[in-house]
Amino acid sequence: MKSSISIVLMTILSMSVFAQAPDLRAAFKKSYANETKGDLPAAIKDLKAVYGEGTYDLNLRLGWLYYSAGLHTESMAYYKKSIDLMPASVEAKFGYVYPAAAVGNWDQVVIQYENILRIDAKNSQAHYRLGLIYYNRAELDKALQHFQVGSNLYPFDYDFTLMLAWTSLKMGKMREAKVLFNKVLLISPDDASAMEGLSLIK
Repeated sequence: MKSSISIVLMTILSMSVFAQAPDLRAAFKKSYANETKGDLPAAIKDLKAVYGEGTYDLNLRLGWLYYSAGLHTESMAYYKKSIDLMPASVEAKFGYVYPAAAVGNWDQVVIQYENILRIDAKNSQAHYRLGLIYYNRAELDKALQHFQVGSNLYPFDYDFTLMLAWTSLKMGKMREAKVLFNKVLLISPDDASAMEGLSLIK
């Protein structure tokens, strides 16, 4: 019975969105044009004129526009609606991270990256950014785990290799750090950060 009701509701919602499609397309087109011109209030107004709370695309786009306008609380609210509408959406969670980071809400940033990794366990961007957060918090064991995942996925990647090297150094793993800093110099010869790291290893 519940599944039948859900199907009916989804059908009604789909029909509603389909009926609005020409208006939505026109609103999005105007919004993009105004954003390109740098008129963010107008770009927002274009979409608010056809706004439907249950429309993922509108909420996601408004989240971005409010963030671009520096209205971070409003941006988070729209991204949150996008996440609620489509819980498996990785893009909405990445979107939410931008205004959350801008207001210094790092706990929420961590939660969103962890939620992304529950959906996409090998998402390199989430692993790298989480690794940086934990590195800067001096939670080196956690940082190491995330950088190792990324390094296994992309063994010749500059960013993962460099951060894995610095994390290893700070953890006192000098042999591993030396190997990794030298690997960075294969990726980026004469790299200043890698050479600085090597100078600290005795």
